[in-house]
Amino acid sequence: MRTDSSPGTLPAREHLPAGDAGTPVLDVVIPVYNEEKDLQPCVLRLHDHLKRTFPYAFRITIADNASTDTTPQVSRRLEAEVPEVKAFRLEQKGRGRALRTVWSASEAPILAYMDVDLSTDLNALLPLVAPLISGHSDLAIGSRLSRSSRVVRGAKREFISRTYNLILRGSLQARFSDAQCGFKAIRRDVAQVLLPLIEDTGWFFDTEMLVLAERAGLRIHEVPVDWVDDPNSTVHIVKTATDDLKGVWRVGRALATGSLSLDRLTRPFGDDPRDREIKDVPRGLARQLVGFCVVGGLSTLFYLLLYSGFRVFTGSQIANALALLVSAIANTAANRRLTFGVRGRGGAVRHQAQGLVVFGIGLALTSGSLAALNAASSDPGHSTELAVLIAANLAATVLRFLLFRAWVFPDRRDADATVGAPYSPAHTPAHTPSSPTYSTVGAGSMAQPGHHGPLPQRPVTRSAPHHPFDTTQFRAGEAADGSWRDATMQLQPVRPHDTDSRDLR
Repeated sequence: MRTDSSPGTLPAREHLPAGDAGTPVLDVVIPVYNEEKDLQPCVLRLHDHLKRTFPYAFRITIADNASTDTTPQVSRRLEAEVPEVKAFRLEQKGRGRALRTVWSASEAPILAYMDVDLSTDLNALLPLVAPLISGHSDLAIGSRLSRSSRVVRGAKREFISRTYNLILRGSLQARFSDAQCGFKAIRRDVAQVLLPLIEDTGWFFDTEMLVLAERAGLRIHEVPVDWVDDPNSTVHIVKTATDDLKGVWRVGRALATGSLSLDRLTRPFGDDPRDREIKDVPRGLARQLVGFCVVGGLSTLFYLLLYSGFRVFTGSQIANALALLVSAIANTAANRRLTFGVRGRGGAVRHQAQGLVVFGIGLALTSGSLAALNAASSDPGHSTELAVLIAANLAATVLRFLLFRAWVFPDRRDADATVGAPYSPAHTPAHTPSSPTYSTVGAGSMAQPGHHGPLPQRPVTRSAPHHPFDTTQFRAGEAADGSWRDATMQLQPVRPHDTDSRDLR
């Protein structure tokens, strides 16, 4: 079970402390495919900007998506010449595949990416990652559709972008403004848990990541950007739009069926320590009452419509029983998801069985009220029946909430397992709510759980630091020496279909 007040799998966000260490704070990934002309000026420009403006250690990772031109040679040359640059080669195409693979293997506490054309003004980079460093937000995105953004691009791309975001708002209830701007960042602890839930390996990767994060209640920070369209972009608009619509359908269906364990992404309510010092107040009660009242009001209307419909061809007792049964099943399912925050299919049958017991109590109250009415009047009017049933349902509603809260969906914050979303702690870091989420291990090894240290500042010297990747090719989550030192990094980002030679994304 998850409520707004219950501690989640992720720890409370905290400001990453400053200090000296060899681990980069920021890892900026640039996914590329056949960008032999633009790659070098892009990387040098980005590197110069970071050296001048970013106060901490950083790394630029070039993620080559199976390029067929001289892009790999350019990447290796930049890696040899610029200490903060690393080159990485994938044998399959797909921007999402590249980001998931490199992000999964990176030990930097802040992970970002940007398009190789650098359409976004780099002055927005520090505002993008600052909320993640401070602990204010979980993800950050650049938005070209913000009112204060300044964008130069053609009418065709403007129409496509705005239409796509309208589709996301209408179909997936997305509240972020720009899903496809190639300018995003995420905290590493969030990425470790979020990336395994993302299926797409192409351009829809961004949208899927944002939708899942938003549905899980993570905080997404938006930064208005200045953006100039690249007229030489190689993106195939029709194919990308088709794949995106397929992705919208897939994610929407998964969210509707509750097949995604999004509650593993939740954080504790309020990262302010004052929120944890409140005594003798049932946590989550206010929000649960509001949700229960809304669901109860809709259920009552649904019940009355059903009763009126069944009453046309059957007696009052049978009509009441049928209407109450159908509405009770819908009421339990709605309260399970919306009021008490239980997601996934685990425990659903047991919850419905307990809900039917509560339904039996409600049936006894309403049926007894009808029996009393019929005993008092041999032929009561339809409006009188409805009035009596409304009064009986109000009493049953109060009792239903108490039983739901105390029996069907009890608060099990201290239990080892979460109701409705079983998840082995072996797959997540052993965090405490107040602990930082990254380590300052030496270069050349993956981050070790439980080793926390200060946020490294950018070294002043120009000596070439050791790199966490000793080869240009590696598997996501694999350390340079070939071992899997951190169990939390075994995200298996390369899915079975990633190696399908027919997948040309």
